[in-house]
Amino acid sequence: MDFTFSTEELLIQQMAREFAEQYLRPATRRIEKENRVPDEILAGLAGLAGLDLFGMNIPEQYGGAGAGYLSYVLAMEQIARVHCGPGLILSAHNLGLGAIANFGTDEQKARFLPKAASGEHIASFAFTEPGTGSDPKQLTTTAVRRGDEFILNGAKRFISNAGYQGPLTVFAIEAESGVPTAFIIDKFCPGYSISQPWEKLGWHGGDVVDFNLKDVVVPLDNVLGKIGDGYPILQFGIAYGKIGMNSLALGSTLAALELAVRYANERTHREQPIAKFQAIQLKVAEIAGLYESSRWLCYRLGFLANDPKSYRDFAREAALAKAVVARNAQEAARISLDVHGSYGLMQDAEIARVYRDAAMGPQIEGVLHMQQIILAGDILRKR
Repeated sequence: MDFTFSTEELLIQQMAREFAEQYLRPATRRIEKENRVPDEILAGLAGLAGLDLFGMNIPEQYGGAGAGYLSYVLAMEQIARVHCGPGLILSAHNLGLGAIANFGTDEQKARFLPKAASGEHIASFAFTEPGTGSDPKQLTTTAVRRGDEFILNGAKRFISNAGYQGPLTVFAIEAESGVPTAFIIDKFCPGYSISQPWEKLGWHGGDVVDFNLKDVVVPLDNVLGKIGDGYPILQFGIAYGKIGMNSLALGSTLAALELAVRYANERTHREQPIAKFQAIQLKVAEIAGLYESSRWLCYRLGFLANDPKSYRDFAREAALAKAVVARNAQEAARISLDVHGSYGLMQDAEIARVYRDAAMGPQIEGVLHMQQIILAGDILRKR
């Protein structure tokens, strides 16, 4: 089995790391304080070495880089290693664009993808609701047909990028058929309103907000897929959204490892670095093991996403990766915090931020126990 990356993949990884160190790292305290990623950082991510992180998975004919999901994982890991806020924006954006790229008509792709692939627009994907969570059987947002258009009413919760201009894939119950259907709307159209950003535990800078739809008019041409295709499009989102979420967790795991190594070598006890203590050595080794197991699961998932043999198999692999990688990030951050001792408990300590960020992963894009249920169900059906 060949684990060698292509020249292009290595270049993307290197450029993402250099950008994160040169431009993102100096802005991390500002992001934490303001809970917003500066526009110049987003502009840099869009034009990073001409590799277009906002359009990395979009075909070149629609203005994307066409680099594929493995390159996306490699880049996202390096960005999240420094700060997860921009990574959350990129993850939600690529999820929203991916739905249009995979299920949209040629006209929809030509209309929505180019500006979003360039970073001029930022996409969103909205299903979760205040009272029903992410259960498709309890969806309350409605779409009522009126001639050649639909009227949408409802509310969504915890939606990433909903405060940025761009396309929004939103799910609603089509009134006549009574089944979930996906629609593409332009954010900030008449009847669209958002809440103030939620103050999250971690992943600061990647805003999540609630939004309301009040008699929003959506042309028939903006139905994504066919009427009633909401569930398969949602399944796509559940599986492919984990690629970005896993990459954020992987970046946090790498950060936890690097911070533990640096602190162990710099912190001294009786004029010698604490790295000499076997207890510290064991902790660093444990974090390294967590990182290695996580990164190969993430890289493999990116590889599989480029050419999945079947949706069911890919969904299983995505659930498996999420169940392991998100938990590994939490454990790696906890152990790294132990290495830092009392200094790691200070709010401005970098490991404290990594610890908060790592706590986000197990709850986003599918809670861990649900991933285990998905995985076990698929395994047991094959026996």
